[in-house]
Amino acid sequence: MKKTMINTPSPLYQHIQNLGIVLPKPSAPAASYVMSTHVGNLVYLSGHIAKKDGVPWVGKLGKDLTTEEGKVAARLIAIDLLASLEKHLGDLDSIQRIIKVSSFVNCTPEYTEHHLVTNGCSELLVEVFGDAGKHARSAVGVNQLPMGVCVEIELVAEISTDR
Repeated sequence: MKKTMINTPSPLYQHIQNLGIVLPKPSAPAASYVMSTHVGNLVYLSGHIAKKDGVPWVGKLGKDLTTEEGKVAARLIAIDLLASLEKHLGDLDSIQRIIKVSSFVNCTPEYTEHHLVTNGCSELLVEVFGDAGKHARSAVGVNQLPMGVCVEIELVAEISTDR
């Protein structure tokens, strides 16, 4: 009699599930670029924009949105970044660590809490990967972003050299 193998999720995927995170369908490029590429053992993700209910989350921090709303937007972007990493790699298990996050916050000239907005992404990456999720980071305020979205974030990750 043939035994049926039940496909159990890896510890990382089990952890993601336990956190209540559901990875969405990865975004497609909006212009003439690719969402991801890699060189050697580094994966580079293009900027991912904030979306709320599947549509671009438009607004300017310090005018239309609060810092807490921006932080939620950055957290949602982090989930989209994970979906793009999974699509590029086939799974997330080969990620060794997150190297760099670059965050662009659409804000008024007076706004100074870019770092708190970006924490939404950074904190999620640490929740998912633990110490391997701790990364170098830039959080920059900008006058405008594509389609008027509130936040855009790009990421660099290191993958296992066994791939």
